[in-house]
Amino acid sequence: MAGHETTAAMLGLGAYVLLENPGQLTALRANPALMEGAVEELLRYLSVAHLGPLRAALEDVEIAGRTIRRGLVVPLSIPAANRDPERFPDPEALDVTRPAPTGHLAFGHGIHQCLGHQLARIEMRIAYRALFDRFPALRLAVSLEEVPMRTDMTIYGVHRLPVAW
Repeated sequence: MAGHETTAAMLGLGAYVLLENPGQLTALRANPALMEGAVEELLRYLSVAHLGPLRAALEDVEIAGRTIRRGLVVPLSIPAANRDPERFPDPEALDVTRPAPTGHLAFGHGIHQCLGHQLARIEMRIAYRALFDRFPALRLAVSLEEVPMRTDMTIYGVHRLPVAW
């Protein structure tokens, strides 16, 4: 699953979101130099790993007025962290022109960071550029509501993405 499932899900979901937001796709097509930052923005905005990692408190710690006791296991929400308004301005908006958002948790962090994160980034830059260059008239072939979302699996994405060109 590592190195394939997440990247494949991200490619499909990212294409869906860009097709859903034609202004963002137009900006990206008009300025290919935006691709690196756009991939980071898509990673921040989409967070395909919804079931966050579990962490155990090594000592009692207070967060937002609540005490998490030593030994307590806490699930982390990657989508919530990646949309934290204190970290990312206007976090609910997809903006491929914003400076590359650093500090998102799409690939984890620290010793828990995905070993393949750089390869995945390169794959996404190449794949999105190739997809939208090769098929400039690419569009959804069905309504947004008809795209079957992968909410029944560990990795979030689309089951299928019917397109036309």
